[in-house]
Amino acid sequence: MNKKQKVNSKKFSHLSSGVLVLENKTIFKGIGIGYQGTATGEVCFNTSLTGYQEIISDPSYAGQIINFTFPHIGNVGTNKEDHESDKIWTKGVIFNTEITNPSNYRSLKKLDSWLKKNKIVGITGLDTRSLTNFIRDKGAPKGTISNNNKGIFNLKKLTNSSIKWPGLNGLDLAKIVTTKKKYLWKGFKTWKKEKGFEKNKKKKYKIIAIDYGIKKNILRYFSNFNCEVIVVPCSLEAEDIIKLKPDGIFLSNGPGDPAATGKYAINIIQKLIKTNIPIFGICLGHQLLALALKAKTKKMKLGHRGANHPVKNLINSKVEITSQNHGFEVVKESLPKNVEMTHKSLFDNSVEGIKLKNKPIFSVQYHPESNPGPQDSHYLFNQFINLVKKNAKKKRY
Repeated sequence: MNKKQKVNSKKFSHLSSGVLVLENKTIFKGIGIGYQGTATGEVCFNTSLTGYQEIISDPSYAGQIINFTFPHIGNVGTNKEDHESDKIWTKGVIFNTEITNPSNYRSLKKLDSWLKKNKIVGITGLDTRSLTNFIRDKGAPKGTISNNNKGIFNLKKLTNSSIKWPGLNGLDLAKIVTTKKKYLWKGFKTWKKEKGFEKNKKKKYKIIAIDYGIKKNILRYFSNFNCEVIVVPCSLEAEDIIKLKPDGIFLSNGPGDPAATGKYAINIIQKLIKTNIPIFGICLGHQLLALALKAKTKKMKLGHRGANHPVKNLINSKVEITSQNHGFEVVKESLPKNVEMTHKSLFDNSVEGIKLKNKPIFSVQYHPESNPGPQDSHYLFNQFINLVKKNAKKKRY
């Protein structure tokens, strides 16, 4: 072999310009897309067929590298309207096939250009089926994704990055992604064809949304119900929240370990529970509510991520197809007697919803607000607003 063709034992040279290295030294080769750089996080998979822009911009994916199981990603491009957050917190993305040119009337930018703009490292041409099977067998691993046009990578360094990364256990990411100061939501409603995002001009009820990593579509749903929504930092004290005179309190979705965020959030939520103001939680908000009610949470092997997860409503026995994105769960056996389990996953029987028996307080693990869908669980917003209406009539302030 010619000396110039020899490969340094510390490096991997290939026609590929992207690589994923897992903590167990498993290597996946591909073609780099998006931002040229390196990122380390937990590698998970998402089974959704649509909504890649909403998924990538969901703050709940902070600290994670998303493996998309659906092969055709990027065919509708990206736009300015479908962001779930102003800042993208996702560490990296993995696709099976090359990104195609977009064909959609709402598209303003190609996905590859959008990834570069938001500094998201990506890789395509990778065997996503094999990676998904690996995650299903072994659990969500720590991994490092790297992309450069020279296709030369220091595998030892990348492997060490994966091994040394602490993982999501014990990691409070809510304090990183939360708003730094309270703000009034601008009032846009959910998107409608021909109309886009209409603005809510009526403000009948005041909702205080505690931001652990809130998605914009949740705020839009509250606007649909003529609510004034004030978004506050996740560490804002209960006394300061009560001073804002809420008709209802919302505990948002978000990333990281609920037990870590719970070190300050539990005390706040427990004080809010005592006020009897209606409380509704989604995803991380659901887990934090459970912790505040003396239940426990734990890390899942795979987590639930996709838009096709069946959930059974235990109150009316109906089955809902839901959108999910979580790597932790509430431990069913730890639920106290005054808490009722209202929903369960038909994949693994895990807790998908709870309610406090003697107060207007409930939560779900999944995402009823999910955009672009499914839309089976919108009734939960109606349920919460009905509780808010009753509370508003009491004129407690």
